Amino acid sequence: MKPKALLLSLLSLLLLSPLMAQKLPIFNGKDLSGWHVDVPDQDENPNISPSFVVKDGLLISMGTPQGHLITDDEYENYRITAEYRFPEATGNCGILVHASTPRSLYKMFPKSIEVQMYHENAGDFWCIVENIEVDNMEERRGPKEEWGVTEGKKRRILNLTDGSENTPGLWNRMVIECLGDKVKVWVNGDLVNEGYNATATKGQVAVQAEGAKVEFRKLDLEPITELSK
Repeated sequence: MKPKALLLSLLSLLLLSPLMAQKLPIFNGKDLSGWHVDVPDQDENPNISPSFVVKDGLLISMGTPQGHLITDDEYENYRITAEYRFPEATGNCGILVHASTPRSLYKMFPKSIEVQMYHENAGDFWCIVENIEVDNMEERRGPKEEWGVTEGKKRRILNLTDGSENTPGLWNRMVIECLGDKVKVWVNGDLVNEGYNATATKGQVAVQAEGAKVEFRKLDLEPITELSK
């Protein structure tokens, strides 16, 4: 290799090394290393049953007590790949991107943009003291004068398609891409949401415990430089 080419190759490795150092996967299949729990009910009862456990290589959100499992690290320009299922009754859960200030909404939810996993609503956006825009906003969010990012406001932005989820009990694959102020979401290969002008572009990633038991067999994160089409 010529000296100039070698130098360029070494420079490329140096520039990429911070990204390569990120934990891939962010769930290691063994324990909750790299994560911390924020469950308000633990404040007064630290011995309460855990909201998140690892069993047989799966990350399990028990649904209750309600709260969040949050990465210790912050991320920017990334793709999350999650494989999940509701092993029992279907219900509510979500993956939060660009999470920051804890307990910013209802003294429970961290400031973030939620990508909904609620059964038959996977891919909806919920604005949690952060905002994001989509095409056809009034059709998908309701009257403009009622929009907002705090309690009592219309924070839900409907996804683009129904019917992308698999039969309850089967595994689903959700891909979330965050690049700059844009967020795109796929469920089982279908593009289900696409937003832009997000008010946050980096932060932590969080998984919810919000009433239903959810199993994750994969939760990966990787840096990206462009959005998939």
